[in-house]
Amino acid sequence: MALTFDAAVLRGYDSAFAVEEVVLRTGPADGEVLVRIAGCGMCRTDLAVRGSAGRSPLPAVLGHEGSGVVVQTGGPDTGLDPGDHVVLSFDSCGRCRTCAAGAPAYCDSFAALNLFGGRREHAGRFTDAAGGPLAPRWFGQSAFAEYAVVAARNTVRVDPALPVELLGPLGCGFLTGAGAVLHTFRAGPGDSVVVLGAGAVGLAAVMAATAAGATVVAVDRHRERLASAERLGAVPVPAAPAGLAARLRRLTDGGAAYALDTTASARLINDALQALRPTGHLGLVARLHSPLPLEVGALDRGRRISHICEGDAVPGVLIPRLIGLWQAGRFPFDQLIRTYPLAAVNDAERDCDAGRVVKPVLIPQGAGR
Repeated sequence: MALTFDAAVLRGYDSAFAVEEVVLRTGPADGEVLVRIAGCGMCRTDLAVRGSAGRSPLPAVLGHEGSGVVVQTGGPDTGLDPGDHVVLSFDSCGRCRTCAAGAPAYCDSFAALNLFGGRREHAGRFTDAAGGPLAPRWFGQSAFAEYAVVAARNTVRVDPALPVELLGPLGCGFLTGAGAVLHTFRAGPGDSVVVLGAGAVGLAAVMAATAAGATVVAVDRHRERLASAERLGAVPVPAAPAGLAARLRRLTDGGAAYALDTTASARLINDALQALRPTGHLGLVARLHSPLPLEVGALDRGRRISHICEGDAVPGVLIPRLIGLWQAGRFPFDQLIRTYPLAAVNDAERDCDAGRVVKPVLIPQGAGR
């Protein structure tokens, strides 16, 4: 089997995406499925490849918030059938201690599988039209394309009556913010949550905290994003250089139970720690690129700080929960989405970088050849 279709290929860290023909040279193996992509969210992690200094191999097809329809299954044990609608999420080995403990986001092989090359057996299966190799599956997907081959365990079946083309961001960006609030913090009525950064992950946290009945304060430097956070139920606070911690304490009745940082800003992280009540928990979801100096006493009185990957989520559990909240009008993630044809991938990146859109979703126009 050889399947030729269009995909957005990134050939250099400083290059634009090029939509070109690619070739899948073998069908799905045991435990895999071939999915016709209906839509794929653009995540900041996709764009961070440009700053990876060569660690993420190129040329590659990126995209890891895919959703679509199963076309073919590999072997009888996938638990899926052609025609099933699915949301795709991150890759994991399924065998290590953390996977076995129900924490696939902390898989021993997470970085290797998702960021830095994937499985060796995938090399050569996916090429450009001239036969040149493309990097193995990005986050197990490479979903900036008309088709993707994924491990069945990294798919979540959804109701075919839903707009599947919009559901992909539930597999990563929205999963991360919502999971931090609902799974890591387990926030509920009477709790207060401070969210630093009102991008896609931060606004997902705002929606989840509001749905959980918590009081939410959102901090950002962009007026438009603060307006979005306010529409979703948060008290908006500009990221002022002075007095932020004191203001956050006033707004949270003496200190927040939880804070979620999506900015990786050392100043905002320290402000958030100062704004926590005793025993408060600060979660970090953005990758730090420099040492994090903490102010004296930042972790006194039981305060703690931890990194949260993929919202501590099991996708097959959290994604259906978020869809249920959305159907009930309590997690309106679709309000944050703007769709683009796959051919406009570079426009989507520019708009994302400029803050003109919270969550771009690329829609392939064809169905392969």
